[in-house]
Amino acid sequence: QVQLVESGGGLVQAGGSLRLSCAASGSIFRIDVMGWYRQAPGKQRELVAAITRSGITNYADSVKGRFTISRDNAKNTVYLQMDSLKPEDTAVYYCTAAIIQTGGYMRDYWGQGTQVTVSS
Repeated sequence: QVQLVESGGGLVQAGGSLRLSCAASGSIFRIDVMGWYRQAPGKQRELVAAITRSGITNYADSVKGRFTISRDNAKNTVYLQMDSLKPEDTAVYYCTAAIIQTGGYMRDYWGQGTQVTVSS
């Protein structure tokens, strides 16, 4: 069994900052790409940022220059530092990870989601 547990969401005023964390645990051999998605009410889930095991990053245009994704491979954890937050960043944020389990089986796992609300 593999689990992704997120933390760090909450309510913040526009211009403020939040840091999300997502820790993977269980029968993990290796984690490849890790990332963050978000889904606002009435909208489709969208990619926010992703990071490879070697540290190559990719960001949605809407968050470039404001959000920073990072990871700690030793802790099987991915982070999302969110600065200069805007009301339009309000959404449920989900982490995801491509995990190879100890038995050699690979699949994508998702966290339960954490609410981020930015007030104007």
